[in-house]
Amino acid sequence: MTEFLGVYLPEFFYVLCGLVSFDAAIRATKNEKAKIGTSLFWCILGIIFMFGKLIPSVVTGGLLVIMGCLTATKQVKMGKFVESTAEARQAASEKVGSKIFIPAVSIGIMALILSFIKYSSNAFYFSFRNFTFPLFSFGGTGDKIVALDGAVMTGTACLVALILAIVICKPRVSETRSDTSRLLMQVGASCLLPQLLGALGEVFKVAGVGEVISKIISSVVPSGNIVIGVIVYVLGMVIFTMIMGNAFAAFTVITIGIGYPFVIAQGGNPAVIGALGMTAGYCGTLMTPMAANFNIVPCAVLETKDQKWAVIKAQLPMALIMIVIHIILMLVLGF
Repeated sequence: MTEFLGVYLPEFFYVLCGLVSFDAAIRATKNEKAKIGTSLFWCILGIIFMFGKLIPSVVTGGLLVIMGCLTATKQVKMGKFVESTAEARQAASEKVGSKIFIPAVSIGIMALILSFIKYSSNAFYFSFRNFTFPLFSFGGTGDKIVALDGAVMTGTACLVALILAIVICKPRVSETRSDTSRLLMQVGASCLLPQLLGALGEVFKVAGVGEVISKIISSVVPSGNIVIGVIVYVLGMVIFTMIMGNAFAAFTVITIGIGYPFVIAQGGNPAVIGALGMTAGYCGTLMTPMAANFNIVPCAVLETKDQKWAVIKAQLPMALIMIVIHIILMLVLGF
């Protein structure tokens, strides 16, 4: 059970991602422009998803470099798809109505429910904070209780959403396959940014970037000044998140380099400071194109006039206000 849920099931969802990528590669062979480059890009992505654990890391890195070169030289194109008529879209909209939001909402709800589920080799448990009780057992002696893999939670939630979407919309298989490829190719290389930026954060952590930042800041920020320490920590999270495109990637580096020595070590509550530090990073997420899945992908999907900045422009005023609020809350609640 432990090996299946912890090793094989996550790989199952990665294989599904690989199959979708391969389907996009096949569809790209019908492109009028950049046929070879587009097909190669999605084929390589499918290989990485399906065989990532078997391929040496150096080879995977080389494949990512090839994908980067294809993107930089504009060899990855969306291609043309058969568009439905405005009348057909209006009819489908009236038929489905607001029920179209049910699959999307179900992803978050299902993932949240599964986040409370843990397992051992012989049982499943419901766990919330310090409260844990068994849901059902297979008998025998269990080992360490662990949480479900993130890929399992998200993948299961997406499969449930897909089933709900099929039940609600009743699409043809060919339509589903075509629209899946169209959406993936429309997003393009931006779909890789979350994974790459998350990995970059781990690289920075291992490389000791946090310690370097701490030394630089210590030469500028007066020791023991809580107000300046909080301001620098919040702004550091915001700016580094804008660079990384990912608050999780920035959190480890900035908290080690600034948060602990200049805020927590000065008497700040670690739980409060850590929570507000993470959400301060989200303010940076609202203002950066590097957070492609939040700010660039919606523009591509909705085909806005301003393909890159429309979402960011709308979020910018609130982000600036929230930065100030985070500084105030950290000073009031954290000490």
